[in-house]
Amino acid sequence: MKITVQSIHFNADKNLLSFIQKKADKLDTFFDNIINGEVYLKLENVEHEANKITEIKLHLPGNTIFAKEQCKTFEEATDLAIESLRKQIAKHKTRKEIAAQEVRKAVLTSTEEEF
Repeated sequence: MKITVQSIHFNADKNLLSFIQKKADKLDTFFDNIINGEVYLKLENVEHEANKITEIKLHLPGNTIFAKEQCKTFEEATDLAIESLRKQIAKHKTRKEIAAQEVRKAVLTSTEEEF
């Protein structure tokens, strides 16, 4: 999966970028139809330590899912955002499977009515 990472108002180091890519690649094991992803890394000007924000947007066929997390480190925020996306992907797959089953039932019903 192709991931574009944008770090806003700072330069992200190679270790952080490879960490994000490695974590995002694991999402392919749950759903292999992910088109691409966008990651935004931001530093928020606040007094407490949890000032690092990771936003991840994934484009799926016919849908876009999004997760945003704020933590002390970008790695921790990325882990939490990826976990949130994993759950959203599972829900997306379930909805698609239910829709496919309903289509199959409708086809079978219409076929039986013809006979």
